[in-house]
Amino acid sequence: MTAAQAATPRVLSGIQPNGALHLGNYFGAIRQHIALQDTYPGQALYFIADYHALTTIHNADVLRGHVFDVALTYLALGLDPARTLLFRQSDIPEIPELTWLLTTVTGMGLLERAHAYKDKIANGITPSVGLFVYPVLMAADILAYDATLVPVGKDQVQHIEMAQDMVTHFNEAYAHGAPVLVRPEPLVHPRVAVVPGLDGRKMSKSYTNTLPIFETGKKLRKLVGQVVTDSTPLGQPLPFDTCNVVSLLRLLCDDAELAQIEQWYRSGQRDGQPFGYGHAKLLLADKIDAHFAVARARRERLLTPEGRAEIDAFLTRSGEAARRLASQTLDRCRRACGLR
Repeated sequence: MTAAQAATPRVLSGIQPNGALHLGNYFGAIRQHIALQDTYPGQALYFIADYHALTTIHNADVLRGHVFDVALTYLALGLDPARTLLFRQSDIPEIPELTWLLTTVTGMGLLERAHAYKDKIANGITPSVGLFVYPVLMAADILAYDATLVPVGKDQVQHIEMAQDMVTHFNEAYAHGAPVLVRPEPLVHPRVAVVPGLDGRKMSKSYTNTLPIFETGKKLRKLVGQVVTDSTPLGQPLPFDTCNVVSLLRLLCDDAELAQIEQWYRSGQRDGQPFGYGHAKLLLADKIDAHFAVARARRERLLTPEGRAEIDAFLTRSGEAARRLASQTLDRCRRACGLR
């Protein structure tokens, strides 16, 4: 690794292909990922974590469909193939080998402290070995490409800290502290809030409380109608600050629009007519529909045979470029371990 390589900021993040992507995925991660391609052109790498998905998905056709949908969604939402890499984790065979090398310097205690692992145990789920070593695979994903910045939510910072520990342990054990592996840092977006789902909890496929990014029309209005609110009657002042509908509208409206909505909420009136949650939910559905209209049209084009071929070619091309980076890192690690 050269000094120039170490000094070049490189951004990397991944997303699991475990179902239809929703507003929580978009506002919590995808929007930031796409924005970073402007800040770090040519140095933003995103992978579809299909190895990780094997801890929960054991159907080959389902997994392949989810992988394609992630790629389709990112490109529809504005990912630029000329400036960014998007690739399948499984196209990089160096990742499992680097994972094994990292396990040789990673303590059991570190993995047992992982929040995700402890949450599964607390919920009565019998964890697989794959789930237990999940943080090591995640660290390999980051370290393979000499990534220096990893965009994450606050609840994911621990995984980056664990990767940092693994870097230190590996470099000390095999290279007397020399920087064979590059230390990554978390890139936490200060204004990313938890996106509420239909039931008010964090939007998550695990809770089946999501709003799909590309839903539209009657189906969208029906889903938005399920957002939990209280029993305040039509025409009475509504609780603006604690309303789940408002929390979602904040993601889609500018300050002037929010000020107008707040006035309707606090008065229970709009243009001299009673205003209630039903009106607010219709407004939310319209906002979601309009926000993703351009992306929906782009998605339809990508679903043609030509578009699908374009996606496949992009994933293959990105995987080849990412593998070149990973092979360089793994070669350094092999030499440090005495495997070369």
